[in-house]
Amino acid sequence: MEFDITIEKLTDERYYAKSNFVPIIRDKSAKYLYDFVKDNKFENILEIGCAIGYSGNIILSAGAKKLTTIDINKEYLKIAKKTFEKFNNLDRVQIILGDAKDVLKDLENRGKKFDMIFLDGAKGQYIAYLDTLKNLLREDGVIFADNVLLGGMVESNQIIPHKKRTMVMNLRKYLDAVNHYPYKTDLLRLEDGIAITKVEKGENNA
Repeated sequence: MEFDITIEKLTDERYYAKSNFVPIIRDKSAKYLYDFVKDNKFENILEIGCAIGYSGNIILSAGAKKLTTIDINKEYLKIAKKTFEKFNNLDRVQIILGDAKDVLKDLENRGKKFDMIFLDGAKGQYIAYLDTLKNLLREDGVIFADNVLLGGMVESNQIIPHKKRTMVMNLRKYLDAVNHYPYKTDLLRLEDGIAITKVEKGENNA
């Protein structure tokens, strides 16, 4: 019921995203994300791919106490700020404008640690972020990566359209990496695919 109330309050944001081709998390995946954060009682979360603040408000509505969220699109972040204000969540959010790879390295250099990382930015960059993400996790922390199957193309044996080829290849590399030591991953074939990844104890500089 609480999730339904959250989604209802985000109706305007969903309409804006659909009308302006802003990528946001799909409905069933959003519900899974909400329940996952709530059930695990994650408090300090990093989000890569803020967009207009849609998933960020879902995370905070699920009980997270602090959200650090990154996006490279300045216009999206202007809208996101208003969305967080609408939910009275702005005081619990640190919004960072910048290229995620650079921001992540800066967070790592400053010794930041997070209970969960919600990975929903540039799909072709997931593999490039991975080593840094590992070092940003607290002991027993989790990476929640969305869209890892990319409409089924990642697991398909069919010829991949040229414009999607690099993204698909990099997502395949990501999934291969997180299925080998020091990672343990559960792959959920829900909507566009979710990968839930943990790091073996002692392997994330905790």
